[in-house]
Amino acid sequence: MQFIVIGRDGTDENALDRRMAAREAHLETAKKMYESGKWLYAAAILNDESKMAGSMIVCDFESREALDREWLDNEAYVRGNVWETIEIKEAAVAPFWAPK
Repeated sequence: MQFIVIGRDGTDENALDRRMAAREAHLETAKKMYESGKWLYAAAILNDESKMAGSMIVCDFESREALDREWLDNEAYVRGNVWETIEIKEAAVAPFWAPK
């Protein structure tokens, strides 16, 4: 089951500092998720000043519950209060991007 996850960072003056503090741990998780086939692709969302202000991940988990349990419950950007809001939508990934 594929999902699109959009995490939007806070907009307070310390938001970018929180992101940068959690970024290394986030990228370690991202690498593991990608290598395991759970993340198909991801990108940082940039604001009008071209600074990171959120994230977009297209992922594949057995269920929404598995997404939370295997990833979001331990995501550095969640635990570090980087993402102020998280939107999760079920998606249908094009066949050439879908896991085999």
